[in-house]
Amino acid sequence: MALFHFHATQIKRSAGQSAIASAAYRAGEKLHSEYYGEDSDYTKKGGVICSEILLPSHAPPEYADRQTLWNAVEKIEQHPKAQLAYSFDIALQNEFSIEENIALARQFLLEQFVSRGMVVDFAVHAPDKKDGGISNPHFHVMCPIRPLDEHGRWGNKQRREYLLDEQGSRIRDEAGNYVFNAVPTTDWGSPDTLEHWRQAWAELCNGKFAENEFPCRIDNRSYERQGIEQLSTVHEGPAVRQMEERGIRTEKGNLNRWIKATNDMIRNLKKKIAGLLDWLKEIKEELDVPQSAGIGQLLGEYYQIRNAGAYSQKAQIGNLKQYSEEFAFLQDKGILTLDQLHALVSDMSGTIHTTNEALRKKEAKMKKLKELIRLAEDYTRLKPVVDAIPQKGSFGKKREKYMAEHDSEISQFYAVKRKLDNADLPGKTLTPKAWQKELDTLTGEYAAEREKLNPIYADLKKVRSIQYKLDTYLHDKERQTQRKKQHEL
Repeated sequence: MALFHFHATQIKRSAGQSAIASAAYRAGEKLHSEYYGEDSDYTKKGGVICSEILLPSHAPPEYADRQTLWNAVEKIEQHPKAQLAYSFDIALQNEFSIEENIALARQFLLEQFVSRGMVVDFAVHAPDKKDGGISNPHFHVMCPIRPLDEHGRWGNKQRREYLLDEQGSRIRDEAGNYVFNAVPTTDWGSPDTLEHWRQAWAELCNGKFAENEFPCRIDNRSYERQGIEQLSTVHEGPAVRQMEERGIRTEKGNLNRWIKATNDMIRNLKKKIAGLLDWLKEIKEELDVPQSAGIGQLLGEYYQIRNAGAYSQKAQIGNLKQYSEEFAFLQDKGILTLDQLHALVSDMSGTIHTTNEALRKKEAKMKKLKELIRLAEDYTRLKPVVDAIPQKGSFGKKREKYMAEHDSEISQFYAVKRKLDNADLPGKTLTPKAWQKELDTLTGEYAAEREKLNPIYADLKKVRSIQYKLDTYLHDKERQTQRKKQHEL
């Protein structure tokens, strides 16, 4: 199934990350870091299809070597908390061959990244899938944050823009220093540029779908931005998918099954309602049936004709029983005319819309709480590893060895911490028990809200049955009228 996934982040020393280690992992290679004086060996990593470095024309040719490139980046970035590189994780399409996917990725990077003067290190991954699982081809991209000037030398990430007073003079702060804003020298990190890249990737893939005459398409916009009233599923990730493929039910998998079932029901309900509203419009405009016409009478005339052609008394009794049940349903709902039927169907449509909106809000809160609970668990699990890092300058190689041995856990801890710092938590405290309690409450409310759709579904089923019979009767009556007119002529 066509998939859009385009995730962007940064590789930072403040998060315990290394550009050399990150590049080695993505390329499945062994690289030596001059900054840390250690090797990162990922030559046993599977699933790496290809890796390549793309250079703009003004970049030094030696940067085509991965180890040379990223050691140069580590060297120029002197700050202990420096931002080293942009990192992108982008899904490829199962509908294309691996050769087509690689060519598509290369085209995208040359047109959108290298053309802006960016150095690109990318690797295509296609992890092996066991037991007939769904393939997950994707490619990783690393780009130095610091730009190169026209002579191939590293330039500045930012420039100072001094604040001026009304006379055009620089403004000083209380300490006597000039006040300035740090302005990025490139637009590579701006939200608008990221949005442009996401859209460009979607358009490139869709162009390839059209070229191959595939009906599927991808969209970089959320359902809400597309105007689609549909609940969005959560991103499962490779670990969850692998567990699901082995028959192990996961929390994310269960939530996605729930969301998909709800979407199917809402989609089905909307389709039925749209069909009913179109039918009501048709009988008014094309068959010229008054909207005040009594439904009970029309339904009774249908069954009279049906009974006249019945072959047995049992069939006639069955028709009478069915008519009684349907007439009782109409009376219970207060539906006596086509106008009232139209009002009922419109009310159903409004209820579905309201329920869908309520489900979307609760589903968004549930996703947020699930993510916070997971982050809190990871934070608690990983913090002792970070607390045990030897202090700088006291243990020499011991600190470097510890950092290398626990590189993955340390990187994960800082990624978790960064997400929690950006979560805008009250008091910046972790309250997983309170989050779980709120999640349990929301889960119950979500289930109750979803239950509102079941009686609508049942009522629509009955209304559609009545609609079929009325439609049959009215169209037969119209044909008889037309034949009578033709006979008279």
